[in-house]
Amino acid sequence: MIKTFSWILFAVLAILVGLYPAIYLFADRKFGLLSSKTNELLADPIWNIGFYTHIFFAGLALLIGWTQFSSKLRNKNIAVHQMTGKVYVVSALVSSLAGIYIGIFATGGLVSSMGFICLGVIWFYTTLLAYLNIRNKRIAQHQKMMIFSYAACFAGVTLRIWLPILTNIFGDFITAYTIVAWLCWVPNLIVAYFITKRMGILKSNA
Repeated sequence: MIKTFSWILFAVLAILVGLYPAIYLFADRKFGLLSSKTNELLADPIWNIGFYTHIFFAGLALLIGWTQFSSKLRNKNIAVHQMTGKVYVVSALVSSLAGIYIGIFATGGLVSSMGFICLGVIWFYTTLLAYLNIRNKRIAQHQKMMIFSYAACFAGVTLRIWLPILTNIFGDFITAYTIVAWLCWVPNLIVAYFITKRMGILKSNA
């Protein structure tokens, strides 16, 4: 029961946050995280390309990536699994590179920038390794790297959980954002590490 609930919660959060970037198509220029950016940065066309590329491809990766971990969905149609995996890999690689670029301009200064840049590098690296492993038919290594890749991708969810909590605790958005630049992904990778350690011992029934 707990496992089923956890799986459903995982999928629902991934879908909801995956759809979230669509709001930026209709919101004004000071919506969400854009409200913390300077007018000069918002007017920069290169930064805008990087920002919208990052959020929309990250949203797509979140939206479809969780399905890759369901053995039922995977076994039902392996061709769909493979196609979805290809879309995820392209989305993750593109979004992570864009994320590294916009991380340079992160709200909160150097500490925030380093947090988001490190996240982008790790997401890119683990996704690329996952792709190279499956190309070389190293299935176990591919599965492990995909777990780490999606743990980095899931930072989009954990950021939106932690940010309002920390903002209320500290009463200051900048302080909260500086902390969440690291908190949104470091614990995810720790969880991914323990999941991969258990692989081969406990099999998912999802």
